[in-house]
Amino acid sequence: MNPRPDTPLLDQINIPADLKKLEESQLTELATELRAELIDAVSITGGHLGAGLGVVELTIALHYVFNTPDDRLIWDVGHQCYPHKILTGRRDRIRTLRQAEGLSGFTQRAESEYDPFGAAHSSTSISAGLGMAAARDLENGDRKIISVIGDGAMSAGMAYEAMNNAGAVDSLQLVILNDNDMSIAPPVGAMSAYLARLVSGRTYISLREAGKALTKHLPKIIQRNARKTEEYTRNFFTGGTLFEELGFYYVGPVDGHNLQHLLPVLKNIRDTDKGPILLHVVTQKGKGYGPAENSADKYHGVSKFNVVTGEQSKPIPNAPSYTKVFGTSLVDEAQRDDKIVGITAAMPDGTGIDLFQQAFPERTFDVGIAEQHAVTFAAGLASEGFKPFVAIYSTFLQRAYDQVVHDVSIQQLPVRFPIDRAGLVGADGPTHAGSFDIAYLSCLPNFVVMAAGDEAELKHMVATAAAYDEGPISFRYPRGEGLGVELPDRGEIIQIGKGRILREGTKVAILSFGGRLGESTLAYEQLTAMGISTTLADARFAKPLDTDMIARLAREHEVLITVEEGSVGGFGSHVGHFLAMNGYLDGAVKFRPLCLADEYTAHNKPDVMYARAGLDANSIVQQATKALGLDKSEIERRA
Repeated sequence: MNPRPDTPLLDQINIPADLKKLEESQLTELATELRAELIDAVSITGGHLGAGLGVVELTIALHYVFNTPDDRLIWDVGHQCYPHKILTGRRDRIRTLRQAEGLSGFTQRAESEYDPFGAAHSSTSISAGLGMAAARDLENGDRKIISVIGDGAMSAGMAYEAMNNAGAVDSLQLVILNDNDMSIAPPVGAMSAYLARLVSGRTYISLREAGKALTKHLPKIIQRNARKTEEYTRNFFTGGTLFEELGFYYVGPVDGHNLQHLLPVLKNIRDTDKGPILLHVVTQKGKGYGPAENSADKYHGVSKFNVVTGEQSKPIPNAPSYTKVFGTSLVDEAQRDDKIVGITAAMPDGTGIDLFQQAFPERTFDVGIAEQHAVTFAAGLASEGFKPFVAIYSTFLQRAYDQVVHDVSIQQLPVRFPIDRAGLVGADGPTHAGSFDIAYLSCLPNFVVMAAGDEAELKHMVATAAAYDEGPISFRYPRGEGLGVELPDRGEIIQIGKGRILREGTKVAILSFGGRLGESTLAYEQLTAMGISTTLADARFAKPLDTDMIARLAREHEVLITVEEGSVGGFGSHVGHFLAMNGYLDGAVKFRPLCLADEYTAHNKPDVMYARAGLDANSIVQQATKALGLDKSEIERRA
């Protein structure tokens, strides 16, 4: 196709079929336009910028060479999928990324046929790809399966489990290792590109297969020596021994920003009928945008920003974030206790462990994207008398649940679990929401489950967890800044299983667990202003429950409302079970457990999400007045 000279190339691309009309010589210009579009869009919406900038050329090359969506293209995690979305019919909506009713920040099956597999947690792409390859083989199909996985995601055990299985079944599948943690000098890059074209070609692969067939008829010792000679010769030039041992043909490394290198290799791989193949592509995170290239985190996740300066528009906080309060509190406790260690699964900044690492680098362990290993590693430390704090987001801790049960809980090892991002998290949507940890931890015998109602309580819970040595203990806290309460100089140890009553009333009792304490306080104030005598209590513990306080609230009030930013089956369910088993629901008290809706809540602003879930102050007030039988006119009169 000869594009109209007055029309930018990107304006002529709506779907990948349009992309194929371009000459290869035009793709570099298209990459420049696509990169500019990505930068401009994310400057408006915020989101994951650096990863997408790093795969612009790779994205173009994949859609140019392969026949998507019939060929399945799977992006691991999805941080890098924005250029893919622009090229697959979603450019007109790209400035709705992570906005209400807009595009997801990750791949999502319901959003486009070009997203064959939803992803937001890492290291799933190879397993999903192998499943798709198996389905294709069972149907005698010929579609190609391509999984793009980052070098960080390769640290997770699931990736190796999948590769081991893929190598064993010998199914045709392409895994692209997107490596942005190494560089290739120009002369080496040229040689590497030549070798990559050579070893990905049909001739080379056919000769390898013929050689394998021939050596099967030779004595065992000759077979072994021939295999070793071939392997060492090839890996002397190209590397990849580990992947070859797992049964993959290794190709690379290839410069992921050089389309002249990428395109012939991808075409060779597309045209082969042997597999599985691993293509090692080297890219630069933040490529093509100076502020991202020069940033420590390469602009992994950004707020809205000025395109010219790169300056991000971050609101001035009114109070310290919960994450920072946790980090500084842990440092404070560790200064007095040399048995405290901090553990993170590739999220030191996001969890506050970076603050601990600065103070105690030798007592900090970043295990990579390996939550399962992190938990059992902590169990080993605890078994030797140390006090591990395993700081993992609620949504990521789900990946290590078996280890929490078997390696920690059953053995009653005192592993501490600070759980960040509890509750809804706004623009990251349902894949990153901390919805389920109350339910999945409080069902475990002898597991202490706490939640901080404000930042001062969080500081107390860090101290409480440091002192507790009878078994596992967790404490959850939300994303964002605290309520602005005064922080104590030092955290105090809370009595296990004891809540606190903050305001005394007689008619309605609001029992908050965790981050909804601010909204519960507003609800208390509204009800009080309406002349409805209200008690406000902070449960602190979902397990063990403060049964004395709960029994008193049930006896002395007409309505008891529990409030939590967690799923059905959590705190309110445990309270309801206690009330029912002890006869409190047989009397006059009306029990209303408020929790997240039994659904996956789409991304939006957090306050909108909580209002829709019925967990804001107005919703709590409505539940109270409804339970009291007040009609609309009476409520308006009281208001």
